[in-house]
Amino acid sequence: MSGVYPESSSKLSFLIIHGPNLNLLGVREPGIYGSVTLESINRLLVEKAESFGVDLSVIQSNHEGVLVDAIQNSLGKHQGIIINAAAYTHTSVAIRDALSAVKIPTVEVHLSNIYQREIFRHHSYIAPIAVGQISGFGANSYLLGLEALYQHLTQ
Repeated sequence: MSGVYPESSSKLSFLIIHGPNLNLLGVREPGIYGSVTLESINRLLVEKAESFGVDLSVIQSNHEGVLVDAIQNSLGKHQGIIINAAAYTHTSVAIRDALSAVKIPTVEVHLSNIYQREIFRHHSYIAPIAVGQISGFGANSYLLGLEALYQHLTQ
């Protein structure tokens, strides 16, 4: 699923970023990622955000530059970012630098526990500049990330 969901007029607005290959959830390596689809995750996020009165914009892309552009374009538009940069977590200085530049509170999320996987997945370029990181809880990682970011911004 590509594209950005429209925003409404709530006080807080969060950008949800899904990185490469997450469009294949439900088909891709179900032993690692489960059977949940990206569309299902997005529906759960919208429901949870509505319960908090938070607007969401959602983007998925397999292209690093598109994700960097989305982060840069969030300035003045979103008060928080939830990102699952997927493989770019471990490789993209560009995404890390974009997040650092906009200074928007960010929560990093992962479906799987990246520390139980291959050693190259243990390093995150995003974690040192994020408010926090949540991994290993499947689709609930996103919901926990949303709740954590909301609590961070409202308390």
